[in-house]
Amino acid sequence: MHLADLVRSFLPLRNPIGFGASDFIELTFTALLVLLAFISRRWTEPLARKLSQKTGWCMLLLAVLPAALRLALLPHHPVPSPDIYDEFGHLLVADTLRHFRLANPPHALHQFFETFFVLQQPTYSSIYPLGQGLAMALGSMISGIPWAGVLLSSAAFCSLCYWMLRAWTTPLWALLGGLLAVCEFGPLSQWMNSYWGGALSATAGCLVFGTLPRLREQARARDAALLGLGLALQLLTRPYEFIFLFASAVLFLFQFRRITNLAPTVLVLLPAIALMLLQNKQVTGSWTTLPYMLSQYQYGVPAGLTFQPNPVPHNDLTPQQQLDYKMQLAFGPSGPETAATYLTRLAYRVRFYRFFFLVPLYLALPAFFWSVREFQFAWVAVTLLLFALGVNFFPIFQAHYIAAVTCLFVLVSVIGLQRLSRLKIRGYAAGNEAARMIVFLCAVHFIFWYGLHVFDTADFSIAMRRYETWDVINHSNPERRIEVNQELSKIPGKLLVFVRYWPQHIFQDEWVYNEADIDGARIVWARDLGAAENQKLQRYYPDRTVWLLEPDARTPALSPYRAEPPAPTPQSSPLRLEQVR
Repeated sequence: MHLADLVRSFLPLRNPIGFGASDFIELTFTALLVLLAFISRRWTEPLARKLSQKTGWCMLLLAVLPAALRLALLPHHPVPSPDIYDEFGHLLVADTLRHFRLANPPHALHQFFETFFVLQQPTYSSIYPLGQGLAMALGSMISGIPWAGVLLSSAAFCSLCYWMLRAWTTPLWALLGGLLAVCEFGPLSQWMNSYWGGALSATAGCLVFGTLPRLREQARARDAALLGLGLALQLLTRPYEFIFLFASAVLFLFQFRRITNLAPTVLVLLPAIALMLLQNKQVTGSWTTLPYMLSQYQYGVPAGLTFQPNPVPHNDLTPQQQLDYKMQLAFGPSGPETAATYLTRLAYRVRFYRFFFLVPLYLALPAFFWSVREFQFAWVAVTLLLFALGVNFFPIFQAHYIAAVTCLFVLVSVIGLQRLSRLKIRGYAAGNEAARMIVFLCAVHFIFWYGLHVFDTADFSIAMRRYETWDVINHSNPERRIEVNQELSKIPGKLLVFVRYWPQHIFQDEWVYNEADIDGARIVWARDLGAAENQKLQRYYPDRTVWLLEPDARTPALSPYRAEPPAPTPQSSPLRLEQVR
């Protein structure tokens, strides 16, 4: 075969597996980087061994590295803009905390501001707990933007992941695990490029799972206090999953009954419990009713739904009923949970656990199972299973639901690599070379995709972009929202924007989100309830310029608001009117 024929064989239309030019480029690039890594390992490995012994410097490096790498991408990937209703819910918590309160008073005309995952009565508040909002409120206080809190959370997680691994393995393998955390959950990850959360709960898990082995060795008050801090963070971030984190900690400590110095744990955890109860009281009026629970009572989401098979015309529903109906359509009919339904859902969700592993690490996972004969690693497997089974009762799944065990997934990868490295075939350290190869492939994977975003506007980057899968930095910013906000920023003064949806509107694409202080905000977003109702809000805000946004247009249409003339009364018989209805 001539060289030209060989090259042409890589074209997708000329080979049976669709191997294209981009695949050839990626594999060539990977081979070169792996070759470079093997050549340079004579000085990189001794340097890594020396650095791994310095816990403080390693923690500082792993805290700075993910934040610095993400900030370097700002020219092409600016500060993320929120787009999903969960993000707006957490941002409302942060904004409320910035006003030094846990709940906002209800608005007099709250019917205009009904939106997903936000309570309007008895208070105007988000349904989410305080954790993620606290981090973003801190970020706002430091830099003026909530996203700084997301960066700080990710930095803390990557740093504490190394600290946690130091209690489970050798310093060098712990440093490797910290670097894997940077590659997996750093600058390209969903957790750093959105406001959903994840890194804060993962930080809580690092504190808990890092202190448990230390308490086994020596029951120091400092470690007991850090255990309480981890549990407190999880309670304030993911109250439901806190149950599983607490249960796994109790299971671990139960094996070592001599551990009795847990008073600092309780002392640190109690303020978090008090803060959660106080938020409940301020938001819902009840010490024991979570805002999320009150949302279920009021809106029927996601439990207690009664699915309506026949479509209901929008015009026949109040704004609140419209939201109820849309949620029913989203979640489908509710019914008794059966074992078959539960197991089917569990099997379906297994694929989403890929979020916690780079692809080359799949090769190391089987080696971890050789370790489950030891109690501590059997406990790791049981904890992961406990979280998987526990969150499976919820009808929806997102990776940040089980973020608390992220460091355990990293531990599984590291222990798998460590055990694989001990494998010898006829005296040859084949496992050691295989483990090195897997680590190099992980590094190459990250460097390749990160490099494409550094040169984001280059032709080769644009050509490869469609092959990127789990990275959410890939031009995921909501361009329509950004364009609308840019246009509104050019209009002087205070604004009132009515949002009018078209009949074919996708209900998840919600635009009505407001700040904690609605009346004090420069822009107030309101639902278009018709000319007659809208006049009430216009009279309430006489000093605001009124605009109309139609987000369902091909390009969102923003125009000065003009009340529609009343429709003429049809001259029809009563029978005809009934048919129209």
